[in-house]
Amino acid sequence: METDYAIIGGGVVGLSVAWGLLRRGKSVTVLDGDDGSFRASRGNFGLVWVQSKGMNQPRYAEWSQQSAAIWAEFADELGDATGHPVPLEQKGGYDFHFSEETLQARIEDYETLKAKIGGNYPYEVLGHNALRKEEPHIGPKVVGAILHHQDGHANPLKLLTALAADVRRMGGQVIVGKIVIEVSKPDSFRITCADSTTYGANKVVLSAGLGASKLGPAMGFKAPIRPQRGQVLITEKLPKLINRPSLIARQVDEGGIQIGATNEEVGHDDRVTQPGLSGLAAEAISAYPALARAQLVRSWGALRILSPDGLPIYQESADMPGAYLVTCHSGITLAAAHARLLPDWLEGTGAAPDLEVFSETRFAVS
Repeated sequence: METDYAIIGGGVVGLSVAWGLLRRGKSVTVLDGDDGSFRASRGNFGLVWVQSKGMNQPRYAEWSQQSAAIWAEFADELGDATGHPVPLEQKGGYDFHFSEETLQARIEDYETLKAKIGGNYPYEVLGHNALRKEEPHIGPKVVGAILHHQDGHANPLKLLTALAADVRRMGGQVIVGKIVIEVSKPDSFRITCADSTTYGANKVVLSAGLGASKLGPAMGFKAPIRPQRGQVLITEKLPKLINRPSLIARQVDEGGIQIGATNEEVGHDDRVTQPGLSGLAAEAISAYPALARAQLVRSWGALRILSPDGLPIYQESADMPGAYLVTCHSGITLAAAHARLLPDWLEGTGAAPDLEVFSETRFAVS
């Protein structure tokens, strides 16, 4: 039996797209990998983040803003439908600076971006004393911060759980342990897995994260993506210490403080390292000295999915019309857009968002 869509990849990106298509009455099968697959959705930092995105491509700033603006409604709908709440706190987020020079340079960058997107970039600059009123535990080495009011953070594992539950509730199939090895298109699409099972679909969305670099070229995509390791630390559950998240640390809804993340070009190595973890801890203590007394309970490494310019890729295959590549490293931030807005692009409706700047043509070799 053929479905309207087969989604290859059952992480946050794939499930968000599946959820949006099911809401529109489409039949969907999600084919997810096995426990040995690299899974960015289970190792990320959980930020719903606008700040600093799109410095060189204003459309990315706007796309992130669109998603952030509808995230709360998206989370509420998921929680109400499944009984699995998706905790979201969206009271703004910080970009901390340890020198006046870097702070001033970032302000200039933000003013340039703000002008390019029509002034919709709500941030304010907090000197150390103003920041200390907002964050009493901030350390003396932090000279100031940029507080961007569209930022926030969520619980990514609870998001993943709710998405999977609601996809199934709406009649979608989520089939795990499936390693796709071939996609062909005699008439409709035929998807073959390593265990010899096959699935049919009218359209295919390739959202397999790093797996897209193997499958993509055979489907007519460049898929120029690479892994980047991010290591993360998490502390014991603590009384309220951090009021708003930053790229250095956030206090999760369950009380622990998540510290991260590194940015390492180490191929497919997702191990943690002592230098990486020590560097994270030192920076976190510089921002919040009280963390020096906190007990660490776990750490992990995960691989980001990055394109050459760091932006998402949304592309229909010229070789296999009806096959789409959807990949990004901001799957949490963009989850609401992928769920609510991207289905219009996949279906080619009049409400389709303009995603042309995210096509693979930007990687063409001159």
